[in-house]
Amino acid sequence: MPRHVACVMDGNGRWAVERSLPRTSGHRAAEAAVIDVIEAARSAGVRWLSLYAFSTENWSRPHTEVDYLMRLVRSVVRKHAPLLHARGIRCRFLGVGDPRVPPELTRDFADVTTLTGDNRGMTLTVAFDHGGRGDIVAAARSLIRAGVPAEAVDERSFAAHLPFPDTPDVDLVIRTSGEHRISNFMLWQVAYAEWVFPTVLWPDFRAPHFLACLHRYRQRDRRFGGVLPEQNGDPTT
Repeated sequence: MPRHVACVMDGNGRWAVERSLPRTSGHRAAEAAVIDVIEAARSAGVRWLSLYAFSTENWSRPHTEVDYLMRLVRSVVRKHAPLLHARGIRCRFLGVGDPRVPPELTRDFADVTTLTGDNRGMTLTVAFDHGGRGDIVAAARSLIRAGVPAEAVDERSFAAHLPFPDTPDVDLVIRTSGEHRISNFMLWQVAYAEWVFPTVLWPDFRAPHFLACLHRYRQRDRRFGGVLPEQNGDPTT
């Protein structure tokens, strides 16, 4: 079972276009998929789940769509926070550094983080106003401000200056809609992740699709640059 699964929730706009609906309808329909996947991950024993909800690049979308997303996310967070808390899920929000994020949404994020902060079940990280490159730049600045000598910087010390440094590396990334891009998502943490690209659009993604992705992950051999013992002429242990 992967310890940390991350999802790039792609395809909301195309789902709406295929049905001759406004793009905002696709975002609204995505709510059911989010809740279904959270419950499927928790039930399957996944300890860390990260969802890519809004990237730093998404600010370039039409203002009306961005404004709708801000209001929708606030509604979803407020609606489902009690259920997430009851399930013992710890919620965190990665990003949220842009002043264009509405103050009331920032407060809601902070309230949910506080409400669920002592939970010891699955950790749910929502990447909102997130960019992987930005996180890496912020970590470098933090190291400089801390006065860490260049020769003392290694991967471990660098990772300690990333947001939420206790977050384990991502084992599996699921990107829906068949697109094959990283899209600036948790670049440091996905360095050795396995990727699965189901063609289903995110609003149609449900627990059976998620479990099928977990099954595909379990069928893979994770070598991290090495080789399996039997492929190296060594006996299998």
